[in-house]
Amino acid sequence: MKYRTLGRTGVRVSPYALGAMMFGAMGNPDHGDSIRIIHKALDAGINFVDTADVYSQGESEEIVGKALNGRRDNVVLATKVHYPMDDDPNHLGNSRRWIMTAAENSLRRLKTDHLDLYQIHRPDPTVDIEETLSAMSDLIHSGKVRAIGASGFPPSEIVEAQWVAERRGLERFRTEQPPYSILNRGIEREVLPVCQRYGMGTLVWSPLSQGLLTGRFRKGQQTDTHRSGGMPQHFTNERKLDVVEQLIPIAEGAGLPMTHLAMAFVIAHPGVTSAILGPRTMTQLDDLLASADVTLDDEILDRIDEIAPPGTDTASNDVAYTPPAVTNTSLRRRPAAERSAA
Repeated sequence: MKYRTLGRTGVRVSPYALGAMMFGAMGNPDHGDSIRIIHKALDAGINFVDTADVYSQGESEEIVGKALNGRRDNVVLATKVHYPMDDDPNHLGNSRRWIMTAAENSLRRLKTDHLDLYQIHRPDPTVDIEETLSAMSDLIHSGKVRAIGASGFPPSEIVEAQWVAERRGLERFRTEQPPYSILNRGIEREVLPVCQRYGMGTLVWSPLSQGLLTGRFRKGQQTDTHRSGGMPQHFTNERKLDVVEQLIPIAEGAGLPMTHLAMAFVIAHPGVTSAILGPRTMTQLDDLLASADVTLDDEILDRIDEIAPPGTDTASNDVAYTPPAVTNTSLRRRPAAERSAA
């Protein structure tokens, strides 16, 4: 396994990172099996493991903690905070109050005294970014966190966070974790260039587009899988399926499984540090690990560009962050009495 520098942190990480979202009740409830998957990934040379407190409500972190017993020093360990963990109205978000508590909870579940990377899982419009960065900075100064990052932040908020950190003398985000795949290339337009400008590492997730790029989902065919049950609209989207149908002959012509084409595509971008694998089973991990030495030549990349143009999403990105300016109707509509021009 080759290694890349995580932004300008000096930390070397594998181009494939192991995502732990599928370990626990959300995916694979068998702790022993999940631990074996983690160990196999580490044995293959993957040295970066990414989880989050919200994954199976802490169960994923507990599994990762058990798996890293005796191997912690050789792993770059990351987790996240933001999403609600219970019904308490203050047990969520990006406030100092919650971040400090959530960090301690994650450290306990992960059975470690420090996090190599602590990430804000999503933006929180209710909290001043200075409040968030101040809390994260204190965690770094206390030795409980080595570096901080963001996930799903729009480019404008990435830039704002960098400026606030510089002006207030706070620690800055060193990484961003956005969704990226052949079907969803929107981050090529601004997010990746902004991250490169500020020397941030990028840890892209969903390189298989939630499974749509496995080749198992074809136009006119019905397929029931663990993932498709929760997002049926994603797996029946005609525009996405049209692109998949055009990609399959390219993969076949190159002698590659679709999964290998998809993985090799995302790590070929110079702005991408690591692509996060999210296996639920050992078979899935084995398939993804087998793609580690695949290189796509310019001809194949050019053909992909023709089918899925650079900087564009084939259709709406089902898993990307949508800001309140879009989701909140009151922010998109003036009061009725003020809507006319005269």
